[in-house]
Amino acid sequence: MFKDIFRKTKYVTIQSAPAPKRRAVDSDHEESKTIKKELPDGLWVKCPKCGGVLFIKDLEENARVCTNCKYHFRISARARLSLLADENSFEEWDSEILSFNPLEFPEYEEKLLEAQEKSGMIEGVLTGRALIEGIPAVLAFNEANFMMGSMGSAVGEKITRAVERAIDLRLPVIIFSTSGGARMQEGILSLYQMAKTSAALGRLAANHLLYISVLTDPTFGGITASYASLGDILVAEPNALIGFTGPRVIKQTMRQELPAGAQTSEFNQIHGLIDLIVGRAEMRSTLARLLRYHQEGVQHGATV
Repeated sequence: MFKDIFRKTKYVTIQSAPAPKRRAVDSDHEESKTIKKELPDGLWVKCPKCGGVLFIKDLEENARVCTNCKYHFRISARARLSLLADENSFEEWDSEILSFNPLEFPEYEEKLLEAQEKSGMIEGVLTGRALIEGIPAVLAFNEANFMMGSMGSAVGEKITRAVERAIDLRLPVIIFSTSGGARMQEGILSLYQMAKTSAALGRLAANHLLYISVLTDPTFGGITASYASLGDILVAEPNALIGFTGPRVIKQTMRQELPAGAQTSEFNQIHGLIDLIVGRAEMRSTLARLLRYHQEGVQHGATV
């Protein structure tokens, strides 16, 4: 309907505008402003991949996946949880853990407050236990709206505790990574979380428990260099950007351009980093199937 209105308005402008070219351009501009005003704010969004104009309600009903080109918009940790876990099965853990400012980094407290207001969470990761098609698992979800899911002391502590409880409960672990990397405001304490989370996952592997890592857009920096890359099975959403350093930094430091499509899920799968690329609509059933295969393998004496 919007396209029809737009075409009709343009046609009238062309047919009824004997004015000079400059005025026709001005008239065009005024009419397109009028069209924009006819569309209420917050009802439409433009797909960054195909350029299609999407009705927000349709986009939300399709799990924030473009109905034209299947582009996966970023979603919140709790939205992922609702798509994945059985209804009313989630038990949240360690919700009281939050960051402080150990280095007295300027304005860090203000940034944390802004992130809390923006995301509705008090830290950048959601952890707990839930059922996926009736199968129990320990889950963790980075929150992109909380300082781009960056890993500080609280995030590393929550993930480590979740993995340790998975060992105690003899449960598999699934972590959805969405992050720009380690949180610079906490310096070495943030970088230390790379070793701490990796060590916890090492203990999980020693106990023959499954770890599935799901990489979403974006997954970069210290997250990629630690728990995101340590899964027994590595799954990614389509076209997610995955790497250690982004293309802009690589260009600035190494004076080199990355190949076209580099750092996408598809590129990483071709080069051996990713095992599976799974769309959001199929993620729940795929993870349930992997968990089921693992359960059956354990019952028959197999180990990861």
